[in-house]
Amino acid sequence: MAFLDKINNTQIDVLKEIGNIGAGHSATALSKLLNKKIDMKVPDVKIVTFDEVMDLAGGPENIVASVFLRIEGDAPGSMFFVLSLAQASRFIQQLTGDNSFSFDNPPYAEIAISALQELGNILSGSYLSSLSDFTHLRLYPSVPALSIDMVGAILGYGLIELSQVSDYAIVIDAAINEDEVGEDEYVKGHFFLLPDPDSFQRIFQSLGVTNND
Repeated sequence: MAFLDKINNTQIDVLKEIGNIGAGHSATALSKLLNKKIDMKVPDVKIVTFDEVMDLAGGPENIVASVFLRIEGDAPGSMFFVLSLAQASRFIQQLTGDNSFSFDNPPYAEIAISALQELGNILSGSYLSSLSDFTHLRLYPSVPALSIDMVGAILGYGLIELSQVSDYAIVIDAAINEDEVGEDEYVKGHFFLLPDPDSFQRIFQSLGVTNND
């Protein structure tokens, strides 16, 4: 995809700003949900190869918690919000006050599953809303689905479809926690945005990146 060579730091900065705006909306929604002040940051946004996607999530055999949804509308695609089991457990502990909870010990309480699904719903909805505002594309999230499995199994579907015409994905880092705590206490995860074949170029064209010489 030749137009990827034309993507510069300005477009990456725009993607990061979109992420930060979405993070602000997410933090507000999470604050209401948890009845406490929540802070959320987007420390980095990058475009990476599929191999790097797997590496960022700990390798294809690493077991993670993932919220998956389809993006419908003008730029269809797939989105995954991926947390390590330790980070997912930390979020549930913060939410429920049960410091003994762990995703290493199934079966899981229904409140834990519902909470992670709602987290994915809030985060993805806020990000897509911000992306839609910036690009003027109509983007709609499907109902999120939670999986706890190996990274390779979780991401395989989206990567296989996209790999037919591309080798890249958009990665949005995310860090969430109660306000006024140290960064080492943040729950940290990754969004993997995998636009369908025609959608990747459509998103970046809307941000001023074209395939014209």
